[in-house]
Amino acid sequence: MSLRLKPFKNKPSSHKPPQHSKVKRLESPVRVSKQGLIALNREAESLSLKTVKIRSIQGGHYLSPFKGRGMEFDEVRPYQAGDDMRTLDWRVMARTGKPHTKLFREERERSVLFWVDYRAPMFFATRGIFKSVMAARAASLLAWSAVHHGDRLGGLIFSEQHHQEMRPQRGKKGVLHFIQSLVEHPAWGNTDTENKADTAIQALMRLRRVAHPGSLIFLISDFRAMGDQAERHLGQLTRHNDVVMLFIHDLLEQNLPPAGLYRVSDGTKDLSLDTTSKSLRKTYHEKFEQRKTSLQNLCRRYGIYYLPCTTSDDLLSTLQRGLGLSLRQGSA
Repeated sequence: MSLRLKPFKNKPSSHKPPQHSKVKRLESPVRVSKQGLIALNREAESLSLKTVKIRSIQGGHYLSPFKGRGMEFDEVRPYQAGDDMRTLDWRVMARTGKPHTKLFREERERSVLFWVDYRAPMFFATRGIFKSVMAARAASLLAWSAVHHGDRLGGLIFSEQHHQEMRPQRGKKGVLHFIQSLVEHPAWGNTDTENKADTAIQALMRLRRVAHPGSLIFLISDFRAMGDQAERHLGQLTRHNDVVMLFIHDLLEQNLPPAGLYRVSDGTKDLSLDTTSKSLRKTYHEKFEQRKTSLQNLCRRYGIYYLPCTTSDDLLSTLQRGLGLSLRQGSA
């Protein structure tokens, strides 16, 4: 829901609007198009998914670029002194009567997975673009970057009513399939806003089934209704994968407007918003800060890379800064 706050219209703003590219200006702030997301391919060339340094919670140190890719079977050779007993190939031993060792090599391709939230609260903004639009653009930019670096991409796009899962694929075909899923997800035309508390939990459970060790996972959401059960799933995901949390929010979710009576409209219904109470504004802001702090603490606890983004930020610049620097978890 896009809100219009009437008293703001004729007031000067100290917020400098972001310098969006031509492609972004042509895109709708409330809906994404396949052509617009495909056009982000060129901008994605300036993003690198290989430069982020994420803390390994097991080793207690910083690794660069990521924890590493998975291992795949290469060949079997006769056992040599010093070989790990856990890699013995018992079937070959039984057939030949002599000990043999399995050899592995690092996978050339890494899986990059996207967990994209299309629940009802994501279809909201008071400035800039819908959180859902920001999520789709972020996922597309990062997907194109993954393809440029030769990685496979897949993920899960979910709403209260629909889950769309995509197994990791490589190449341009994979990213085009993913973009089509982002654009055509039923959530864009669904008016049923029933809140289901376990939707995110189920989506995390599905993500765990898709993610193989060594994957790079982007969680793109406003992270509402993330309780203890969600934290347990996140803890499991971070054991063998790198996880980035892209926290998207609107500035109105952070602070109520100055004291006054506002007429709020989504284009169909009008409501009144009374912000004259100083204690109400303070309590509202404190609740947002508590939620943000909770997410930051969660990221520190499990070694998740925390990256905040508002609906009025320049997305490309935010990703370039966030993914190009060695930031500590939970840092703003």
